[in-house]
Amino acid sequence: MAETLSHPMLPHPYVIRQVRKETPDTFTLELEPDDGHHHPAFAPGQFNMLYLFGVGEIPISISGDPTRPLPLVHTTRAVGVVTNAMRALKRGQALGVRGPFGTHWPVEKAEGQDVLIVAGGIGLAPLRPAMYAILAQREKFGKVVLLYGARTPSDILFRRQLEQWRAQFDLEVYVSVDRATGAWRGNVGVVTKLIPKAPFDPRNTVAFVCGPEVMMRFTVAELEKRGVLSRQIFVSMERNMKCGIGWCGHCQFGPAFVCKDGPVFPYTEVKELMTRWEI
Repeated sequence: MAETLSHPMLPHPYVIRQVRKETPDTFTLELEPDDGHHHPAFAPGQFNMLYLFGVGEIPISISGDPTRPLPLVHTTRAVGVVTNAMRALKRGQALGVRGPFGTHWPVEKAEGQDVLIVAGGIGLAPLRPAMYAILAQREKFGKVVLLYGARTPSDILFRRQLEQWRAQFDLEVYVSVDRATGAWRGNVGVVTKLIPKAPFDPRNTVAFVCGPEVMMRFTVAELEKRGVLSRQIFVSMERNMKCGIGWCGHCQFGPAFVCKDGPVFPYTEVKELMTRWEI
């Protein structure tokens, strides 16, 4: 960590160990240091700045297991110049990495309580490390419930892993799609429709929520309607992050910087700000 803090804008060279297609527009990169650099440990919810030389640099949440920092795993959607170029990379090619940066899901705060994880679309990627961390010390938590929503069955992220988790006796996993296609016989509708019947004790639950902002706002409203305390809800904001360390000001979010003071915020800190756009 000290090495990263000494040179926060200097990327370290990493080599791609694997590129894996997750959905038609989403892919995972597995990276390893290429210069003997010891990658620092990361906490669930943190992100790295990934630099594709000659193209650009973007923030991407870490989607791997925090108990096994290497290979360094990132999952993202190809939506712009940099991510589309990254999707075309092959095993053995190089990337620059800075980080990890940002705040983390407060897994430790949930000890002794039920944990509810609500993810929409690509929002499952930054929440997956929290799932790994919780499952690594499963005995410390009450019920663990994952609610996941995707656009269609073909957009379901980490499908095989969701099936494995759902097969466990100590974990509840529910998946819904906005639009059923093919042989889908599961839940249909937005992920918030799963909340009223989800098996958790609202008086003793910590909720982690990540997805599009409109999805997070409606999710929080449903959680509060169910009785979950606002101070027990955490959301991940990813607006406009650029430098990763709060220097450029690009991601200023009211009095905070998303990259430095977030991306994970207590909902009570951003409740009012989430109703505004481009502040």
